[in-house]
Amino acid sequence: MSPGLILPATILAVASAATHDFSKQLRDEIQLLAGLGVEGDAHAGQTVKHRSRVRVDPTQPNLRQVHLIGTELHAELARAGFDVGPADLGENITTQGLDLYALPVGTQLTLGESAIIELTGLRNPCAQIEAFQPGLLAQVLGRADDGTLIRKAGVMGIVIAGGVVRAGDAIAVRLPPPPHRVLERV
Repeated sequence: MSPGLILPATILAVASAATHDFSKQLRDEIQLLAGLGVEGDAHAGQTVKHRSRVRVDPTQPNLRQVHLIGTELHAELARAGFDVGPADLGENITTQGLDLYALPVGTQLTLGESAIIELTGLRNPCAQIEAFQPGLLAQVLGRADDGTLIRKAGVMGIVIAGGVVRAGDAIAVRLPPPPHRVLERV
């Protein structure tokens, strides 16, 4: 096995939405486009598409082309009494068997046969999560023992290599060379 390679996890679900709705629609497959994101998704593009960030500076690079959440978060939320499934929190890709939050910035995920996403950072949980289900925001935000804010609303990435991605596809993980930087809000 080559250095920095972690054995495959899998994709549980894929989703997209042409409009800026909170939740996305589950799909049989999505097409990732290099340098842009998910074909037909409201957040695809070279420059930022999230409305709050567009208001600040519409020319900034889009580091949030693809949103990923692990199904492990859905299970955690279910134990806390919430009903949240794939695509409900706006993710394009729901993973299984992979601790997304433990991966460093620059980690590359090979999805299926050819698509590659590079992780850029964490999604910042916002008021829309609370509007989706009251009390949910508190479940995806927390504090570590040292007071550091913990964000659990998914990770963001950019598309390095395009390709079709489907539920059931394997995910291979390639870590960047050290030193590793922890994922931070993007």
